[in-house]
Order: sequence, then C-alpha cells, then structure tokens
Amino acid sequence: MARHKFRLGQLVEFVPDKLQVSVPSGTYKITRLLPAAGRELQYQIKNTAEVFERIALESQLAVHTSS
Repeated sequence: MARHKFRLGQLVEFVPDKLQVSVPSGTYKITRLLPAAGRELQYQIKNTAEVFERIALESQLAVHTSS
C-alpha cells in the first residue's frame, strides 16, 4: 500500500495542470489525506486566499520552501 509523501497540516507548493488555467499556483496547506485516484495518492488542500478547498494529486505538489 502506498504511503502519502506529505503530512496533514504541511505547507506545500501546488502546481496546477495546464488545463487548470484558472487555478492559482502557490502555497497551500494539506487539510486531508485522501485515497488514491488510480495509481496516485490525493490530498485536500487549502490556499488562504480562497474560501474553498481543492483536491490535488501528489504529482502536483512539492515541498514548500520559505524564501
């Protein structure tokens, strides 16, 4: 069974797919660990600039680095 790369509450960088043109990239917080969609694990994520949460695939996320 696959294990999630990111943990609950962790800040991550979200890079939307090319088809998600209206979705802002940037820093998001992991709010929920979700089961896999096909072969890839999913996460529920939240950007502080938005009132709703999104679902992201693990491949769309990277470790957040403070600058």
